[in-house]
Amino acid sequence: MTHVLFTSVRLHGGQPCDLLVADGRIAAISPPSLPDGCDIVDGGGALALPAPVDAHIHPDKTTWGGPWLSREPADTLRELIDGEVAARAGFEAPVEARAGALMDRAIVRGTRAMRAHVDVAPVHGLSNVHGVRAAASARAGLLDVQVVAFPQLGLLTEPGTAELLEKSLSEGADVLGGLDPVGVDGDLHGHLDVLFGLAGKAAVPLDIHLHDRGPSGVEQVTEIARRTVAHGMQGRVTVSHVFCLADLGTDELARTGEILAEAGVSLATCALGADPVVPFGPLGERGVLVAAGSDGVRDPWTPFGDGDMINRAHLLAYRTDARTDAELAACYAVVAHGGAALLGLERTDLRIGDPADFVLVPGESVAQIVVDRPVPGLVVHGGRVIARDGQLVDSTPQRQAEAGRLQEGASR
Repeated sequence: MTHVLFTSVRLHGGQPCDLLVADGRIAAISPPSLPDGCDIVDGGGALALPAPVDAHIHPDKTTWGGPWLSREPADTLRELIDGEVAARAGFEAPVEARAGALMDRAIVRGTRAMRAHVDVAPVHGLSNVHGVRAAASARAGLLDVQVVAFPQLGLLTEPGTAELLEKSLSEGADVLGGLDPVGVDGDLHGHLDVLFGLAGKAAVPLDIHLHDRGPSGVEQVTEIARRTVAHGMQGRVTVSHVFCLADLGTDELARTGEILAEAGVSLATCALGADPVVPFGPLGERGVLVAAGSDGVRDPWTPFGDGDMINRAHLLAYRTDARTDAELAACYAVVAHGGAALLGLERTDLRIGDPADFVLVPGESVAQIVVDRPVPGLVVHGGRVIARDGQLVDSTPQRQAEAGRLQEGASR
């Protein structure tokens, strides 16, 4: 059994104590004695927080670590989609290298796990799935990655996509994705027939992007919830973005929240740009699980994003006008506990028996951390220190090769 003692760490904003970790779990707090051969790590009086989770990110699209990408104007979702396809054609670095660079960034900023949405379409084949899965495999033990096969160009409108989605589930994808059944495909029931049919056949979860606003968006949300129950998929369906919920009045939001809670449908929000933020407070009171993610990071869609989920908690707080310590802490809870629950990970509250997945950061409280956005002094994953002060503790030859390919692309 491997033991590590983290000395002088502050749990839950309390006084410094010692934290004993054994085989990836918290074994004791301020133990009276230490096991033989116990490693000791100085926590320096830092605050310990549960490691955050990125519940919605697109690492296959990123240019992180590569040359600057100038973006063309786009006024519609279709223009953004088409612009991305055109931009990708000029990328020098392969998917594995670009996605890997973004994963490394997420790791050193404390991310415990991510749900990676990866484009699947006839123009791409399964190259994005293979590349992201390879990048994730190279970081086993540092970051848990769920790959979502995502029909970014459309499901029904791009013939052959459904077949590729099904194939992806045996070649690296863990979750089946969907996209705007009405807004992109123009066929609510046809789109959902395919998705729920494939998900049921392969026994995998669903994660559906939904950008549509107004009554059409609400209709799609409620139909997804209805089908979730009908197919016995409670707790295995997520709707991402779901901007339409931010438009609802108090009573209608409460009714819709009850529908989602009863169906066990989870939500993911990103607090990105001018996009609406899912009202996680009122929905959480109704029992709806809400998580947060980065969405696009330095990709053809946006020059922004940094893969830092502590910063994403800050953006979530800023966008929702959080002021009190409780409101700020609630934003971090969405990022940490909401994300862990959505990905099906074991929750960590930094109590005895919990997984030892945490960050050590300078600050007085979680509220201050959300505002100040410090770089973690230590990142601990599975009880092992994997990053210090924004740098990986080690770097495998494969990751070094990825960095070389990114640098080569930047120099061209």
